[in-house]
Amino acid sequence: LQKSLNEIFGADKYSRARKEVLTYMFSRPMQMALYFCTGVMEDETLFRHYALNVPFYTHFTSPIRRYADIIVHRLLSASLGANSPIKMEKEEIQRQAEHCNDRKMASKRVQELSGDLFFSIFVRVRA
Repeated sequence: LQKSLNEIFGADKYSRARKEVLTYMFSRPMQMALYFCTGVMEDETLFRHYALNVPFYTHFTSPIRRYADIIVHRLLSASLGANSPIKMEKEEIQRQAEHCNDRKMASKRVQELSGDLFFSIFVRVRA
């Protein structure tokens, strides 16, 4: 798919923008990852990563980027014995995860609407 996209975009001043918008639109249907606290989830099949085909998975990035990543770093550090456990009950961790999911969804929606707007303008200009 990526090779096909690279071949059809042309070399005008909008080619990079067209590629980014259409690539984003093609990836939109993919299921979005959600944060959750494993301590409140009974179904362990929810812990797996479909694309990587692993039964247990956690993901995090630099803890300077997102609050959820700070929590994950602290929990992993405590589970490895490097730091003391965080002083949050599992229900509070789940509430924080849900809040992070809500904010991530809102951000994604704004991004989608922005892409839709750009695409509409692109179609209007090209028509």
